[in-house]
Amino acid sequence: MPERLNVLLIGGGGREHALAIALKRSPRLAALYTTHPENPGLAALAAPVDVPVSARELYRLQQFCLKKSIDLVVIGPEDPLADGYADKLASPEAGSPMVFGPTRQAAQIEADKAWSKQLMRSASVPTAESRSFSDHEAARQYIESRAHDDEHLRVILERFAALRDPARRRYAIDAMLRVGRAVADKKPFANADLNVLKDTGTFRTPGADPSPILAEAASLWKLWTLKRQDLPVIKASGLARGKGVILPDSLLHAFDAIDDIMVRKSFGDAGRTVLVEERLEGPEVSVLALVDGRSILVLPPCKDHKRLGNRDTGPNTGGMGATCPTSPLSDEQMAAVEAEILVPTIDALRRDEIVYKGVLYAGLMLTHAGPKVLEFNCRFGDPECQPLMARLTSDPIDLIEAVCTSTLDQAAERVTWDPRHACCVVLASHGYPDTPRKGDVITGLDDADALLKGRGFVAHAGTRRNADGAIVTDGGRVLSVTALGDSPADARALAYKAADRIHFPGLQRRDDIGA
Repeated sequence: MPERLNVLLIGGGGREHALAIALKRSPRLAALYTTHPENPGLAALAAPVDVPVSARELYRLQQFCLKKSIDLVVIGPEDPLADGYADKLASPEAGSPMVFGPTRQAAQIEADKAWSKQLMRSASVPTAESRSFSDHEAARQYIESRAHDDEHLRVILERFAALRDPARRRYAIDAMLRVGRAVADKKPFANADLNVLKDTGTFRTPGADPSPILAEAASLWKLWTLKRQDLPVIKASGLARGKGVILPDSLLHAFDAIDDIMVRKSFGDAGRTVLVEERLEGPEVSVLALVDGRSILVLPPCKDHKRLGNRDTGPNTGGMGATCPTSPLSDEQMAAVEAEILVPTIDALRRDEIVYKGVLYAGLMLTHAGPKVLEFNCRFGDPECQPLMARLTSDPIDLIEAVCTSTLDQAAERVTWDPRHACCVVLASHGYPDTPRKGDVITGLDDADALLKGRGFVAHAGTRRNADGAIVTDGGRVLSVTALGDSPADARALAYKAADRIHFPGLQRRDDIGA
């Protein structure tokens, strides 16, 4: 392997910008190429790939690797890994470069949650109990069968389960909620809503007297507003960009989650199969490790914040912030996670003749019975990658090469980290995560970069330049601001101070990352 390497970086988000920043620090980097030059952050660090990039035309990327004498390919996102980029780009047709990232078969650990669950069972890895379904009616019936033991849920079930059409059911429920709340609050209600309830046949009242239907609507509204923590988690089995996990707070919410995923196909083919999973309780922690097919190097623990709003409220997102090192796990518990979760998983893959090389990300919940796996990912988390790269002080190319050549056990002792703490805050666009708005002009980037110089960076994700050369929003998660500090509080204060310099219309962020 040459001392200085030509590197191709695949991916165009904040994670890849952070990887590019780390790679540019390496004295072993000869040239860096990016598949996403439309990202202004990546364009400033890497030369553009001058061929179309798609799973259907991977031969073009193979030809590019051959022409540019690419020595190392670093694959950031999960989609190209699931599409088999690692398999194709490690081939002689691409010049046989080293590829950092698991093969298509190994990437199933993230791309197919049902497959991943079966792998965990075979490896005796602690995880939530679950069942997978490819038929939405079977999934609904399973949830209903679990709900019959709950008196409150049974009342709602008896009233609404007969309305099989999701749109009609939701329409009736909304009417019931409006009428019930109005009656409970002693406020006027709309006759149109009352007529909806009558027309569905769900509520029956003798003659013209609406009193019984009003009283029942008020009673059901109170039941409906009870927060329920014992319902299962609903997961799309395929890749859904971090948004395919739904934690229903009512039985009907669970039904609608099934319909959204499997009938309305909100996540496309990712929802052909769903997992109905036991809901676990406890703090979450992300444990990331590098794997070279045999050896494992556990990286400093990170904490990711998935929910959109402060105090973990709102919908799930791809991630609104992260801190590192952050873990409620002791050193002994971390060693147990490695021995009881990571090692058995890699061993089970090897028994199936699957060689796993790259990042293995374990999303864990710390239950009363010990750590249990919520999910595995086959790549660096985004935004967890940003604080990790901010703290990595040893040569990233040396580390990646050790993964690719199965010499991680020899390289592990040379890996060094900045002793400071890191805090990363994500800035999202208006309408994220459902309908992110694009084209809003971003200001203050230079001020934020100047403030962070030597103490962090701003990573570009959903950004581009418009016709006037201004940087504008171009996605859901727009930027991530990562700062280093001597304490968690110092890192947090600097991250938010830099984030305060950046402005664009409709900016969304959490204000409690690292708090």
